[in-house]
Amino acid sequence: MREFLTTRRARITPEQVGLATTGSRRVPGLRRSEVATLAGLSVEYYARLERGQIAGASSGVLEALSTALQLDETERSHLYDLARAADGIPTSGRRRRRTPARAASRLSLQWALEAITDGVAFVRDPHQNLLATNALGRAFYSPVLGSGGRTPNLARFQFLDPASRDFYPDWELFAEMCVGIMRTEAGRDPHDRGLQDLVGELSTRSETFRRLWAAHDVRTHGTGTKRFDHPVVGEVTLVYEELAITAEPGLVLLVYTAEPGSPSAERLRLLASWAASQQAAVPTEHSEEGLPQ
Repeated sequence: MREFLTTRRARITPEQVGLATTGSRRVPGLRRSEVATLAGLSVEYYARLERGQIAGASSGVLEALSTALQLDETERSHLYDLARAADGIPTSGRRRRRTPARAASRLSLQWALEAITDGVAFVRDPHQNLLATNALGRAFYSPVLGSGGRTPNLARFQFLDPASRDFYPDWELFAEMCVGIMRTEAGRDPHDRGLQDLVGELSTRSETFRRLWAAHDVRTHGTGTKRFDHPVVGEVTLVYEELAITAEPGLVLLVYTAEPGSPSAERLRLLASWAASQQAAVPTEHSEEGLPQ
């Protein structure tokens, strides 16, 4: 909370909020006293909030802070998540009855994935683990899946695998998105040990991850457009939609599709044909340790 509030006020200039500036300023962005004034709080109370003493803060206070700091909807939700966590109420939802990997291997979910034939479809958990894909998804994400072993992880691929810089032409943008999504998840449940371990691993091994994590930027995935450079079919531009799996809180289904009639749509069809020919030529047994099929 302390670092989130500090980084948010550091990015806002007095001019942006209509405050006059006089003399030299020793801090980037707004001073604590200026944020307190904008939010209608005492300087002492805001200082306590910025020190991380957010437990018990009312919705009115959180809304006032959101307005004063010009938070967008994702940042506002993150602020509320951090406050609830300080009150001992993590927002990660009900306790899961099954492990995410076992939930993703549920037959009905697998059938739903395989029914999507013209797009890339996969299931992801809050730790960025790629738990299951459809047939086209297995071909598309072959650089991420590798040769099996531990569950493929999109964040590890992004920051620790040099192949990601070829697969993602907009690598820096993808890196910012990945960390922003992880920051949002960390706010929903700061005590998630698995996510803590992943953040620790990436912080130790990637300077870029450390820098982006320290920025405290948050984001949700939702929908958008991404470019990829696939080793088999070349560059494709895909749009994506993220759908919550209500039976398994925390898991999401992402579907990537191409504009009908576009070169990217043709390349996805070529990739599907290539994958089918590879499968027919070399039948393989699915490894129990690899991606759930």
